[in-house]
Amino acid sequence: MIRILFVCHGNICRSPMAEFVMKDLVKKRGLESLFEIASAAASREETGNPVYPPARRKLAEHGIGCSGHHARQMTKGDYEYYDLIVCMDRANVRSVQRIAGGDPDNRIRLLLDYAGRPGQEVADPWYTGDFDETWDDVTEGCEGMIKELAAALRGAGTRLKEGL
Repeated sequence: MIRILFVCHGNICRSPMAEFVMKDLVKKRGLESLFEIASAAASREETGNPVYPPARRKLAEHGIGCSGHHARQMTKGDYEYYDLIVCMDRANVRSVQRIAGGDPDNRIRLLLDYAGRPGQEVADPWYTGDFDETWDDVTEGCEGMIKELAAALRGAGTRLKEGL
């Protein structure tokens, strides 16, 4: 099983969008048993809050629900538990490294690295108000990630459906 934790600043926009997009991609491919996917915040300021309404609406436009999500801050234990900690921007990477005490196991990545856009950051709609741009970044990153992870699973001898 591959355990993925998506992280953004508050866990109400970008990281829950990535969490639910990735869950949708995994489900559509029949791979739910091979993945555990969640999201968390680099900060505490939104703890307990649901997905921000415009982010929730953007997911719903694409038939993706996000009910039951409540923001939480990442913990050091999350670093130990998850195989990949996927951040939306470099500030998140620095915060995650601070929380985890570094990155000795090389688990921390930027989402857009999986989209062939190394070092680029997912647009933050909290500041831009542009949830379309964020949607495009998140889906591009998640689609690249599922392709890379499916290839790794296939390389490890996991039987996958055609086309993965």
